[in-house]
Amino acid sequence: MSLMSHQSYGPRIAVPRLLKILERQEVQGTFFIPGFTAESYPDVVRRIVDGGHEVAHLHEPMQGIGAATEASYLDRGLEALAKVAGVRPRGYRAPWWELNWDSPALLADRGFLYDSSLLDGDAPYGIAVASGGSRDSDSRDIDSRDVVEIPVDRALDDWEQYAFYPGVTGSGVIESPAKVLEMWTLEAEAHHAQGSCFVLTNHPFISGRPSKAGLGATDRTSQSHGPDVGDHPGTDCRTHQWHPERDPQPRPDRGPVLSRRGGQLQARPGAGNRPELGTCPACTRALPLSMSSLDQQQRT
Repeated sequence: MSLMSHQSYGPRIAVPRLLKILERQEVQGTFFIPGFTAESYPDVVRRIVDGGHEVAHLHEPMQGIGAATEASYLDRGLEALAKVAGVRPRGYRAPWWELNWDSPALLADRGFLYDSSLLDGDAPYGIAVASGGSRDSDSRDIDSRDVVEIPVDRALDDWEQYAFYPGVTGSGVIESPAKVLEMWTLEAEAHHAQGSCFVLTNHPFISGRPSKAGLGATDRTSQSHGPDVGDHPGTDCRTHQWHPERDPQPRPDRGPVLSRRGGQLQARPGAGNRPELGTCPACTRALPLSMSSLDQQQRT
């Protein structure tokens, strides 16, 4: 009972507090919400939608499950979010950021535009959706429906800084919010300098506690860099694609569209070094605020 009260602090106390902060700072966030949580706290989810924030999808842990089971998880969550809030999410995040090899195709089949679970980039890129063939073979065909990946970084996850529950997770060290602000500000400055994408992940039951929420780091890290920095939900970031007529010199950090071959991510044939999906000049200095929200899962 005590463990679940630790988690339920998020929707009961923290989310209303964070929504007020986001409204005051005029920031739109992305809330990744499991279907079970939507059914358990429907009024909170509707407040998120009414506040103009993006609702994206999150579900049960995926380690060791097959494609059919993962598909059922996705469908049940989508059904719950549609019933509770009347939304059809276009973004997805895997629990623990553990994406399966079948996930991109399953997401594309359901109309998702982007995923935010992988850690191999500093700016959005496209993942080609492969179909057919076995999981570990090179016989998968290339599908034209690309899912955009908005990469994440564990240094920008509040879990690594604050999460602790005896016997469940964490080392017992809960960092000072002042130290976390310093670290996240350095990360924001570095991303701003190279024109890449700062993706901050906050769990409300962690970062919604008074001293952490009061820090206002989600806003202060963006406002410290001038008018060419903005906050975007994930869908807006995904729709900003690379346009050669406006950005003729793509940087190396905007890699080519990737496909899955033999259990590895490889450049699509014919893509060369030209980034088919990336970020346009309007987005290269944006800071998309990504909030992994209302997660009732037990992370260990």
